[in-house]
Amino acid sequence: MRVAITGSTGLIGSALVQALRWAGDEVVRLVRHAPTSPDQRQYDPARRTIADVGLNDVDAVVNLAGASIAGGRWTEAYKKSLLDSRIETTETVVANLSADGRCQRFLSGSAIGYYGPTGDTAVDESSPAGHDFLADLVVAWEAAAEKAPVPTVLLRTGHVMSPRGGYIGKQLIPFQLGLGGPVADGQHVVSWISLDDEVAAIRSLLDSEITGPVNLTAPHPVTNARWTKALGRALRRPTVIPFPLPVARAIFGGQFVTEAMLSSQNVLPGRLTESGFAFTDTEIEPTMERLFRD
Repeated sequence: MRVAITGSTGLIGSALVQALRWAGDEVVRLVRHAPTSPDQRQYDPARRTIADVGLNDVDAVVNLAGASIAGGRWTEAYKKSLLDSRIETTETVVANLSADGRCQRFLSGSAIGYYGPTGDTAVDESSPAGHDFLADLVVAWEAAAEKAPVPTVLLRTGHVMSPRGGYIGKQLIPFQLGLGGPVADGQHVVSWISLDDEVAAIRSLLDSEITGPVNLTAPHPVTNARWTKALGRALRRPTVIPFPLPVARAIFGGQFVTEAMLSSQNVLPGRLTESGFAFTDTEIEPTMERLFRD
């Protein structure tokens, strides 16, 4: 299979590129800048164009591009960049797909932010969208992808677990120093997935006939307090100091803290489970131990 990928340098994208190549697939990396290697192809989101033959020589596209949700303070300008970076790239891919072309599979990035805060109530792909900023962003992102003229999957990804970034990301150094701890009372629910399962699920969906939204989350969400203990235990470090919310608010702003850090989301992988997908990581404690042992 020949697969085009946007966002190929990100945490998920780079792991997916490696996994596909190991499996013998070919990868075309779609980039905004001028190509610096033979596997790169430039796209122009302003003009909605892709250089050379566009997408006419690939079998599938995986669209993972977008500015990091935690990449900066949530000013109005940064929130606009979060939306624009996703919509413009998605619209570019969609504009270069054809119902009768070679490419007949489109996997487009999305997120469990679609559901908004759910508290302790479990939700799956049949549940409605939320009403906060992140939910509105994801709804618009998915709406752009759904205009594609080929079978399309919406990858509603949870918090990705990896020592190299994702949800652990900037929290890792404080935890390694023994300064990690729960956020607030630690009772908000974290819907997570290991990077290995994220990549395996995407590869599985490339080969399936599933379309529409698919939750990429592990079967057993956990509270932030349990997640904190699991990471601390894997690192052999204490986790008794609560994360200072005033610091987070100073860095990211109150809206980010409320909607991202403290949002409780109990999201289940209904369609993945129904498809028979075999998770490698289902419980947070052994997952953390494996991630920091390997």
